[in-house]
Parts: sequence; structure tokens; C-alpha cells
Amino acid sequence: MEADLSGFNIDAPRWDQCTFLGRVKHFLNITDPRTVFASEQELDWAKAMVEKSRMGLVPPGTQVEQLLYAKKLYDSAFHPDTGEKMNVIGRMSFQVPGGMIITGFMLQFYRTMPAVIFWQWVNQSFNALVNYTNRNAASPTSVSPGLASATVDPTPEPAHFSTWRFSSSRQMAISYCTATTTAVATAVGMNMWTKRAPPLVGRWVPFAAVAAANCVNIPMMRQQELIEGICVKDRDQNELGHSQRAAAVGITQVVVSRITMAAPGMILLPVIMERLERLRMMKKVRVLHAPLQVLLCGCFLLFMVPVACGLFPQECKLAVSHLEPELQDTIKAKYGEHVLFAYFNKGL
Repeated sequence: MEADLSGFNIDAPRWDQCTFLGRVKHFLNITDPRTVFASEQELDWAKAMVEKSRMGLVPPGTQVEQLLYAKKLYDSAFHPDTGEKMNVIGRMSFQVPGGMIITGFMLQFYRTMPAVIFWQWVNQSFNALVNYTNRNAASPTSVSPGLASATVDPTPEPAHFSTWRFSSSRQMAISYCTATTTAVATAVGMNMWTKRAPPLVGRWVPFAAVAAANCVNIPMMRQQELIEGICVKDRDQNELGHSQRAAAVGITQVVVSRITMAAPGMILLPVIMERLERLRMMKKVRVLHAPLQVLLCGCFLLFMVPVACGLFPQECKLAVSHLEPELQDTIKAKYGEHVLFAYFNKGL
């Protein structure tokens, strides 16, 4: 029997995004690490099915389950703003396999300075790519001053745009170096400070470094949003303008989510390993300490990735009265007092 898909909306969330539990279920679905192994053909099929469903051109015989699976693959691999396929390593579905290896080794090899520096560098390189991949991409990309003179843009820039803006590549390089330096400096400094402290305190140094670096890495890698603002829309997806305040709100929420994502594993796992390593059996098989720590990190992340992503709605809602005064005036001049809230993608 053929399913009736006449009233099916492919873009409607399966779970209520106004509740924490609904958001967790949503992100549990799209951050499923198994989607990382989907082939390019599967992803292209998923995108085609989603686009056909939006146009009401679903092939005869298609089942709802097929559309839901296509939507799952699409949401896990394609950017919500641009619809472009994201880098595999930068996808949130790669957080469990990628994060468990890096975090496990950071927690295991924290005693020597070269190991601390190396694994903090690896972690921040990974984070930088994830942060850039999951940014709000509905805003214009900056160009270098040299390129600006070579092209003519018929649309004048808003007054708050910087006259001299770094090229995207230079911005990314500066952001990456700043975040990595912060993480390494925090880890090295705290390692030296905690040399005489109990061993357990030393095991918590990687988390302190990661938390500090997240406060730098995410805003730096997404600084263009803070400089130029991000696109805000009304309830019907009509563009209202660009807001720096909305960008600040979204980025702050992402910072909180990322620290929350790392916290349980990086705080509780050292306590667990500290006790396990006292066992006679564990002392005999030291070579298994690192793999065990990696596996346990994976268990924490499998649960914490959707929980942390679900702390805040991906589509943020901000009162128009909290936007920049000039943007408020523009909205009121065009829509009067009818538009009370602005909506935007905060990124992940």
C-alpha cells in the first residue's frame, strides 16, 4: 500500500524543538556517528530526496521511513544555511569518533610537556575545523582590501562594516594560532603550577585548557559574524537584516554547549582512571590504559554530544528590542510593530 505523503513536510522537526528533551532526540538523530560512514552516493541521494520532497515531487512508492532517513543523512552532512556538503571531520556526527581519540590521549598523556603541547595542538586544530564548519553561513564572507578594489559591488556596505578587513584565509590563520596558543599556554602553565599538587589535580589540567581555549577558539574562528553580524529573519523566514548582537548571543551559547560537552568526560574520567590504575590487574597491562581511556571517552561523548547540542535551540529567538537600535528602526519602518522576534541559526 502506497503511503500518503501529501501532507508530509520534510523540513518540520520530528520532535518539539521548544523542549530540551525534543532537542536532545533531534540531535541524537543527526549526530549519530554511523552517518559518518555514509557513502557519497548515499548523501547525494539524501539531498536529492529532500529537495524533491520540498518541491512535492517525491517518486511514487516512496515510504515515509525513506524520507526520514534521507532527512537524517541530509541534516548530518549538509549545512543548514547553504545546503553545501560539510567537511567530514567538521561535522557534529564526527564528534564521537574524533573527539574520543583526541580527548582520550589528552587525558592519558598529560605528564610530559611535549605530549601536552602536541595533543593540545591536535585538539585545537580539530576544534577550529569544527567551529568553522558549523558557523552561521548566512552572512557574507569577507574579502581582502586588494580584492575589493578589483570588483564592483552594486550594493553599498552598511556603515558598521570594517573598511579594512582581513582576507578569510588570513583571519582563519590568526584565529587558529590564537586559539592554539591559548590552549597550549593554559595547559603548560597549569602543568607547572600543579606539579606539587595531588596526581588527580594534574589530570584535570587538560579540561581547564580545553575550556579556556573554547572561550577563544569559537569567537575567533567565527569572528566575521561578530564583525559583520549574522542574518536575522522573521517567523516567515523573511530577511530582516544583519545583527552583531544576535551573533554574540549565538556564539556565547555555542561556547557553553562545547564546554558542557567536554566537562563530564574530562572531569569524571580522571577520577575513574585514578582508581582503576590502582588495581593490580591494571598495573600489569599499562599498554591498555590509553585504549581504555579512549573507549570511555567515546561512551561519555555518545551521550553528551546530543545533550550539549540540545541545551539551546539551533534556531535562536531574540526579541527585536534587543537588536541594534538602527536595525530596530529599519524593522519598525518596514513592518511596524508586527515583528516582535528575530530568528537566526546560532550554529553548533
